[in-house]
Amino acid sequence: MAKKAVATLHEGNKEGRAYTKVIRMVKSPKTGAYTFDEQMVLNEKVQDFFNNK
Repeated sequence: MAKKAVATLHEGNKEGRAYTKVIRMVKSPKTGAYTFDEQMVLNEKVQDFFNNK
């Protein structure tokens, strides 16, 4: 029953599917440690996110 209730919440609403969570690993020049840059980006802008540093 719970699966059906959750599935019905997503019917007709496709705005959330237009975005993708992207994660890029960034190295700190000062310490050399890695941090993660996480963002929600439009599907069309994913390649731009990874190409621009």
